[in-house]
Amino acid sequence: MVEQARTGNFVVAVDGPSGSGKSTVSRRLASVAGARYLDTGAMYRAVTWAVLRAGVDPHDADGVEKVAADVTLSIGTDPAAPHVVADGVAVDDEIRGSEVTSAVSAVAAVPAVREMLVVEQRALIAAHAPIVVEGRDIGSVVAPDADLKVYLTASAETRAHRRSAETAADVAATAEALARRDRLDSTRTADPLQQAPDAVALDTTEMGIDEVVARLRDLLHDRTAR
Repeated sequence: MVEQARTGNFVVAVDGPSGSGKSTVSRRLASVAGARYLDTGAMYRAVTWAVLRAGVDPHDADGVEKVAADVTLSIGTDPAAPHVVADGVAVDDEIRGSEVTSAVSAVAAVPAVREMLVVEQRALIAAHAPIVVEGRDIGSVVAPDADLKVYLTASAETRAHRRSAETAADVAATAEALARRDRLDSTRTADPLQQAPDAVALDTTEMGIDEVVARLRDLLHDRTAR
């Protein structure tokens, strides 16, 4: 039987670039800690899906803002079965496709979109804590008062191989796509990808998933026991 962390209305913020392992780690940590799970990146992907479905250019900020204001999202927070529904359509597979992946950084860079989704994300956190929340601005913007903030990273090569294994894509092409995503996400004006000053940085290059989860579980136990 897996030992669980102390229960309570804690919030864990897990940030980091693509391929750092944050999705797998966050879901497993939520499971062992008896918490809910929120993938904020999936929300931006769902809005991007809606933008593309509406035929709006992802770089048209006004058009993107209108779609974001009109779309209705439903986000499941069960770590064993997270799901995303946009305007009544289950889009879990669609939002992971190459078309959405290529456009999501442009959509996520629109300040109005971020403002709207941050409001929704904070409401979900308040309603479902204890919760583990993953994204790129959780510790710095969405949940700056989180009980535990973690910034996961890994070498560019490791991240490319991990993502390539998930998508069955060419490693070199994946590395190029990740570098582009990193550049766009870390240089955008609104809420860029960054490590919160008080976040625990963890390089997962040489670590297995179980090792990372165990490390975060111990950190969470220390923080919630205080």
